[in-house]
Amino acid sequence: MGQKINPRLLRLGPVYNWGSRWFEDKTYKETLLEDYKLREALMKKLEGAGISNIEIERSINSIKLIVYVLRPGMVIGRAGTGMEDLRKFLLSILPRKQDGKNVAKLDIRIEPVKEPNLDAYLVAKSISDQLLKRLPHRRVINQAVNRVMGAGAKGVRIVLSGRIAGAEIGRREKLQQGKVPLSTIRENIEFASVPALTKKGYIGVKVWINKGEK
Repeated sequence: MGQKINPRLLRLGPVYNWGSRWFEDKTYKETLLEDYKLREALMKKLEGAGISNIEIERSINSIKLIVYVLRPGMVIGRAGTGMEDLRKFLLSILPRKQDGKNVAKLDIRIEPVKEPNLDAYLVAKSISDQLLKRLPHRRVINQAVNRVMGAGAKGVRIVLSGRIAGAEIGRREKLQQGKVPLSTIRENIEFASVPALTKKGYIGVKVWINKGEK
């Protein structure tokens, strides 16, 4: 089972918490779609700052966004001007009342990513960006594995699938170092999947990082 489902989903509760934390009865569909739009907008706008993860907490009249980024200074800006621009941008996405005011108050908190080489999404994004630059795929994934293991991981697995190096027939290549026990729920396994759209077609990049027992 650990080979077939998202490792983070399998560990919700014992290891990970939900990415969105709220309860809705009548407006569940609208609230879920609103969460999706907020995440999509933030991932695009803060891509240059190295955004990794977004957590959303909702109460009756407020929304709290916890945004994990590699370079928080780029988001906050000089004297907090970046935060104010980000707030205005997100408020334009949120629904409004008839008088033009937003339905909920918005609270944004920026958290730095302490070790980017132990963050599966940032590692996968880095590999994807290098593949788009036509760098040799074996060298790219070897360097990524060495960086992850050097950062203190217990194990790492990287899988590339698709038209690797512009091959006419799609194939799958895997590189693993250390232990990545996907079926052991108590193990803290980070997982991310980021596609790379090259001129020859898509190359899927999947990364599993084992941080050890939590």
